[in-house]
This record gives sequence, structure tokens and C-alpha cells, in this order.
Amino acid sequence: MLRLIVSTEGAVVRELALDRDRISLGRRPYNDVVLAQRTVSGEHAAFLRIGGQVFVEDLNSTNGTCVNGKPVRRQQVFNGDTIEIGAYTIRFVDEPEVPGPPTPVRAAAQPLIRVLAGGSVGRELLLDKAVTTVGKPGVVVAAVTRSGQGFAIHQLAGSVQATLNGTPIGTQARALKDGDLIALAGTIMKFVQPSEDR
Repeated sequence: MLRLIVSTEGAVVRELALDRDRISLGRRPYNDVVLAQRTVSGEHAAFLRIGGQVFVEDLNSTNGTCVNGKPVRRQQVFNGDTIEIGAYTIRFVDEPEVPGPPTPVRAAAQPLIRVLAGGSVGRELLLDKAVTTVGKPGVVVAAVTRSGQGFAIHQLAGSVQATLNGTPIGTQARALKDGDLIALAGTIMKFVQPSEDR
């Protein structure tokens, strides 16, 4: 599976599948991957899939694009290569998909939130802390809290309204049950709480 892992200042900010022939990166909001930093050009670079190979191409950016520390105009990339764009590092991952379920034992025993649509589809966030925040800072942020009665969610911040099963969450805590759908600024997540008698 071809993936891009985007990091800045040592923290992963996004992970996405390279599932199209062209994925653009830049500061402008219409890019497939928005890198909101001043050293990034509006349309900075693009990943291209050509005949089973993957290339990164600099789109005449102001500050350039590097692969493994070397400036490039167009360069084939391989598993583990790092691409530097401004303050961002993008790691290219080309790993074969492993047949069978991906480690279901741990996931089955642990309540979690699974991303169904939007950015980072398929990612799972384990709810192993008293408070877990989800969302996009500056847009919408919600908190999932854990107590003896189970899990609840409420909106912490943001001008965009978060919803639970299609209705606004609001600032008052709302109880979560297995299968509930949470929508945050275009990202749809599912709350999964395995049965304790399994």
C-alpha cells in the first residue's frame, strides 16, 4: 500500500493513501494536501504515479523540494524516502498489504474511534486516556471523556458545529454508545466499544 506520512516539528499531522495518479501539495486550500506554512508555495509539489512507479515533482516552488536532503525537480521515490517541503517532512511508504485482519485482538478489547471518511481513512484512535481530543485545531475540537459510566463527548472549541449521529453535539457532554457516528469538519468517525462479555 502506498502512503504518505506528513510530519512537522517531529509530530505526524496527517497520513493518507496515495490512491490517485496525482496528489498535489501546497499552501492553497484546493491542494490535496494543504501545508499551511509560509515557506510552502501555493502549489508546491505533486506526487505522480506513472507505470507502477512514484515520482515527486517540484512545481516551480519558491523554496524548492528535497528528497533525502537533496534538491530535486522530479525524482522517483522509494519506500522510506523523505521529502522536505518547507517545515514539513513527508515520508513515502510502499509496503505490501498484509492479508487478513490487522491485529484485531488488541482493537477488539479496547474502545476506540475509527475514521470512516475524510482525512486518514482507516486510522484508529485508542481511547485509553481519561480525556481524548479529536478534530482540527482552529476549526473544531471535541473531547471524548472516560468515566465509570462509560464514554461521553462534547465540543470544546471551533466555529464549525460537530455532530453526533447527525445532531449537534454542543458543549454539554453526550453519552456515546457502540456504533455512534461523529462528524467533525468533513471527517466522519465511528465510536467502537466492544462488548465486555466477549
